[in-house]
Amino acid sequence: MRVFVTGASGHIGSAVVPELLGAGHQVVGLARSDSSAEALAAAGAEVRRGDLDDLDGLREAAAAADGVIHLAFKHDLMATGDFPAAVAADLAAIEALGSALEGTGKPFVTTSGTLMLTFAGITGRPGTESDAAPAGPRVDAENYVVALADKGVRSCVVRLPPIVHSPLDHHGFVHVLTGIARQAGVSGYVEDGANRWPSVHTLDAARVYRLALEDVPAGSRLHAVADEGVPFRDIAAAIGRGAGVPTAAISAADAGERFAFLGAFVGVDNPVSSEVTRKLLGWEPAHPGLVEDLAAGHYFVRD
Repeated sequence: MRVFVTGASGHIGSAVVPELLGAGHQVVGLARSDSSAEALAAAGAEVRRGDLDDLDGLREAAAAADGVIHLAFKHDLMATGDFPAAVAADLAAIEALGSALEGTGKPFVTTSGTLMLTFAGITGRPGTESDAAPAGPRVDAENYVVALADKGVRSCVVRLPPIVHSPLDHHGFVHVLTGIARQAGVSGYVEDGANRWPSVHTLDAARVYRLALEDVPAGSRLHAVADEGVPFRDIAAAIGRGAGVPTAAISAADAGERFAFLGAFVGVDNPVSSEVTRKLLGWEPAHPGLVEDLAAGHYFVRD
């Protein structure tokens, strides 16, 4: 299968591209910089220059492919606090890609996040693949993709947990939290830190994307989740050990100031089940869990 991949040189893409190539697929990766293009070419992928704002280019690339995996997201905007702009750009790109695939029966795999379940009111139990909200940030993109199943697209949404971890991760939330801990001299958690975050190893997540591309019912929602929910105080403690700083509770009132753009998320309880995904894809995580991976030390090596 000839697969067009956005975000192909990013954290998740750097695992998805080899996963696809290793399974015999051809990959056309979107690259907005020379360094990204060089990395993709070195990995064995074909390079298509462009970015998420080139909607006509996205439509053209999707129409020429046998399937599409959309991984790109404007994380730089989110980090500066302009999450709405990042969400709007993502939805526009997804609509461009999806419109080119209507009526073709081709697979279209996109990306969302499990944290959206909490803000959709899923609390007190693990979120499941069948849980959804009628509207909201990133939810609108999810619902658009699922609805493409009625327009002749084998569409699928992969929800990623807030922490996707491995040595391939260079800019994710673990790095952000580690930087905050080092600057503050303490690794913090909110109140009692009992709220839970799910996680998955990058290589395990990559396999979910490949399996979804190859064979999943149209309109599916999947959870690429290995650890259903790690107490945030345990995450903070592991980061504290690795960064060489103590661990301490932070009040909810101080979370915004301490954790910057992550302040709205660090106190969220987001346990998530992947039972349906495991059964549907025959997928089982094969790589270290979050706490074990943090103990390996690669997140705490300074440049």
